[in-house]
Amino acid sequence: MTQARVIDLTDVGMFARNEFWDALAWLRANDPIHWHEEDDGPGFWALTRYDDICVAYADQTSFSSRYGMNLGGNAEAVSAVSQRMLIVSDPPDHTALKRVLSKSFAPSETPKLERIARQVSHDILADAVGTGRIDFIEVAKLLPNHVVCALMDLPRTDWAWVGQTTTEAFEGENEEQRRAAHGEIFLYFEELVRERRGSDADDFISRVARDRRTTSVPGEERLLTDEEIVFNLNGVIAGANETTRYSTAGGVLALIDNPAQWQRLRESAADLLPLAVEEILRWTVPGVHTLRTATRPTVIGGREIAAGDRVTLWNVSANRDETVFADADRFLVDRSPNRHISFGAGRHLCLGARLARLEISAFLTELIDQVEKVELAGEPAYNASNFTWGLNHLPVRLIPR
Repeated sequence: MTQARVIDLTDVGMFARNEFWDALAWLRANDPIHWHEEDDGPGFWALTRYDDICVAYADQTSFSSRYGMNLGGNAEAVSAVSQRMLIVSDPPDHTALKRVLSKSFAPSETPKLERIARQVSHDILADAVGTGRIDFIEVAKLLPNHVVCALMDLPRTDWAWVGQTTTEAFEGENEEQRRAAHGEIFLYFEELVRERRGSDADDFISRVARDRRTTSVPGEERLLTDEEIVFNLNGVIAGANETTRYSTAGGVLALIDNPAQWQRLRESAADLLPLAVEEILRWTVPGVHTLRTATRPTVIGGREIAAGDRVTLWNVSANRDETVFADADRFLVDRSPNRHISFGAGRHLCLGARLARLEISAFLTELIDQVEKVELAGEPAYNASNFTWGLNHLPVRLIPR
């Protein structure tokens, strides 16, 4: 237990240095339901094993999302959107909101989503290959940004601003900058919602604005409020931009570091592409942890959790759990089965999971078609976050086919 006390999962420098894997492996083996002290807080539980984390995801009665989704979150900001924003809500509001929002990502929408993702992937990679040496993050961030902006039918001239401001809202240098960026995005979407109320257009915003959700009264339905729409538009665009950007860039680095896996993928893309997408998602895990708050005394993994305790679920650790994934620390494009939880689990499975898979698949298809080899042209660098984590610099050379 001595070693466990020196493990500090709030040390974001450890994530910027990509040096947290050994700490999580030690916790899985020695203290998987770990009480984590904080210098400036009440402390929290850290769950690091796959099975325990899945139990917590499934028990929405004991583990609530409405009080915040990550360590270091702003309690005042969370309270303002709780039960109105999907990621910080519990049933029945979570269920009602998700039924409306998920329609644009349903299987029936797949052809449309695939078409957009493939065109965007083709265009951004063609431009990147023409450049040759490039910071690949500048390519990776365009894929989800362009796809989700197209789905929302945002003006083309706004796409770059939306992507940059969304990133600042979650990764700004300080709370003031992050709060200001969130405010700008909210104001932007408020205006769009006012414009599109009552529209019969097929874009995501218009569809959500005219759809109806259930209420606490049996059989009663109502339109979503402007605030519900705006909060969740912000959540959708943030989730899309952050997750796919980090997974795409991290997947490219994994293929650089494992040239035999790149060669296998190129030779057998038709068979391996779906498996490779899942392995990239398992390997990169942009959503490092998620937070729950215990609503009642409960027991998990043999440890007693008190009502009010904060409980963190470390997805990044679950995806390397040796009891679930053979050769967990190897990147294998043919890994099967692959029951990763990069999108969470249970009812809080990420709304955009299908879209993210389509985007990564389209991107890999274009990468195979257009690029012979990707070479490192500098040192990769990671962002300093224990919540949404991944590469923020990846200098590469793209050798065209």
